[in-house]
Amino acid sequence: MPHFLRTAVLGSVALLATACSASAAPSTPPPAPPPAAASGWSPAPVVPLPSQPPPSLVVDAPLPEQLAMGLVVLRYRAENLRIVPVYGPAALDVSPRIGHIHVTVDDAPWHWADGSGEPLIIQALPPGPHKVWIGLADPTHKVLDSKTVSFVVPAGNHHH
Repeated sequence: MPHFLRTAVLGSVALLATACSASAAPSTPPPAPPPAAASGWSPAPVVPLPSQPPPSLVVDAPLPEQLAMGLVVLRYRAENLRIVPVYGPAALDVSPRIGHIHVTVDDAPWHWADGSGEPLIIQALPPGPHKVWIGLADPTHKVLDSKTVSFVVPAGNHHH
């Protein structure tokens, strides 16, 4: 490296070090933000949680406009559990807690599992009363909470 360039580089490093030490003078740190719980937010789902409240399920009634067309759209959400398509006993140790839902229509002897977290869409039900059972399950399919939604599909113009 030529002597004039080495001198310029060393001079720049010295100037930078002086500027950094001057700016590192003690100052009052900004106040810490309030804890997430105090602000009404749940903790960020990116770190393990030492203790978690029990999971619960919230399900909305079917949207009336779609129900009138024979289309059942059920929005739901899980509290204190993330809906993801991950299954098996090893997933029980994941924190924050994860799971999925089970769905049964009109007391059928079978159900299906869904890990998408998207609204349920059921079509081609005949006119009349129906019910949908939704179970919030852990990765081993143990149901932790459940809700049943009852509704009536009106007679009329339906999509099939």
